[in-house]
Amino acid sequence: MAVSYDNLWKLLIDKQLKRSELIEICGISSNVLAKLGKGEPVSMKSLEKICVALSCNIEDVVQFINR
Repeated sequence: MAVSYDNLWKLLIDKQLKRSELIEICGISSNVLAKLGKGEPVSMKSLEKICVALSCNIEDVVQFINR
């Protein structure tokens, strides 16, 4: 099963935020951002930080895709 963060990137566009701003707002590391960019799994803690900072739900950030 693959992970997709396309919803997160669309949300950032809607909120007119850059990826670098996501690091500052959420308090995540650049390594986490790199993993998100590559579609790699990240910790639930990181996803929680993103959801809290952007006032959204987990499904607004990540989705699982069957391969």
